Amino acid sequence: MRVVVVGLGVQGRKRQRVAAGDVVATVDPAVSDATHRDISEVDPSTYDAALLCVPDAAKAGLLKHLVVCGKHALVEKPLSESLELSLSQLQDLARVAGCFIYTAYNHRFEPHLARVRDMLRDGAIGEPYRVSVFYGNGTARLVRESGWRDTGSGVLHDLGSHVVDMMLEWCDRPTDDYSAVSGLRFENRAADHVVFQALGYRPALFAELSLLSWRNTFRAEVIGSSGSLHVDGLAKWGESVLVWRRRVLPAGRPDETVWKIPEGDPTWATEYEHFRNHCSIGAATDLTRDMIIDKALRRVADDPRLDSGGD
Repeated sequence: MRVVVVGLGVQGRKRQRVAAGDVVATVDPAVSDATHRDISEVDPSTYDAALLCVPDAAKAGLLKHLVVCGKHALVEKPLSESLELSLSQLQDLARVAGCFIYTAYNHRFEPHLARVRDMLRDGAIGEPYRVSVFYGNGTARLVRESGWRDTGSGVLHDLGSHVVDMMLEWCDRPTDDYSAVSGLRFENRAADHVVFQALGYRPALFAELSLLSWRNTFRAEVIGSSGSLHVDGLAKWGESVLVWRRRVLPAGRPDETVWKIPEGDPTWATEYEHFRNHCSIGAATDLTRDMIIDKALRRVADDPRLDSGGD
């Protein structure tokens, strides 16, 4: 498959390395070693798909161009509704054109998060009661100095989109009960520390997101009627540990199984192969998940308790 990488920032460079020999062109108006300044300069006959690693505001226009040209697209998360093109319109256009559009959520391929998904589906901890997540990194300064990232809901859409997607992977629950607890601005114009929750259905969700965690941190805990699952760390940052605890009744120290994965990030290559395979078999575009994630995040962003700042 011949691909064009659009946007040569941090994400774009990663995509370029993973796609390697598939890359036939790169596009970026501000990077000197890009082969083109605009996607319109790339001859449509020379490529089959594009990897979009661009600011949110540019996504709709680029996707519309690619669909008109009959090209597949992998686009960095999140994919949100826009005035220019709604997600349902984009889905319809892509299906008519035979294009596969996929939003990149590489945490779906994080080994321990995928194992939790499978264990929950198999009933390993009985009925899940509650999920708590802390997801933090130390990028507040980088975000503030970015030309586009320190706007809108800030860390909510950046990291919160992963959390909502993860919940949809793990649990078959609605998202119409999502609400903000707090949105704080310590260093940035937009919220750099957000807490939100969802309490109307089981499992209840408690999520905390931060750009102020100077050491990258990810923790997730799922408590159920017959046990619990605990994830500490993502493999891309270092050792990742998953603990499965089996409840002892009426009370007592649980039996435990522990899995450990050494540092190393398999998700980018696995996700790219997932995308390539779906393009090769002519998979139909399905943006249902994106619509659900967007609606859930908008509920939180519109909550008056979230003082996101910015525009």
